[in-house]
Amino acid sequence: MKQIFVLNGPNLNLLGKREPGIYGVATLDDIRISCEAAGKELGYNIDFRQSNYEGDLVSWIQEAGEKEALVLINPAAYTHTSVALQDAIRAARVTVVEVHLSNIHAREAFRHHSYVSPVAQGVICGFGAEGYILGLRALAASATKQQ
Repeated sequence: MKQIFVLNGPNLNLLGKREPGIYGVATLDDIRISCEAAGKELGYNIDFRQSNYEGDLVSWIQEAGEKEALVLINPAAYTHTSVALQDAIRAARVTVVEVHLSNIHAREAFRHHSYVSPVAQGVICGFGAEGYILGLRALAASATKQQ
């Protein structure tokens, strides 16, 4: 079965508790359940992961490349700091959609820059947990066009 890795960066394990006014009340487990349901609907197996460690995310991007999987990533704080994630995406040659719960462009200036965006097919931000579903749909549509 076709596969999408849904990768989540640091502090996203605290969703539902951490600044709900910014990030919403959905927990990461709520988002996982929604993603798995949407993946099934779209004909994809969802491999949902979270880590507070940059190296884990790099390794998982490489693994996705080896498995020819698509990647939906919320790099969280690593969005703004990680050249390593950008390099991994380039090296693994994976199709990536970047997603953020909040609108990073309406927040602090340091959040406006993303190292992931230049190597992502697209970016979805500001739609809360629904952004993950939008991202999955965008990836599935993109894969269909490439076939």
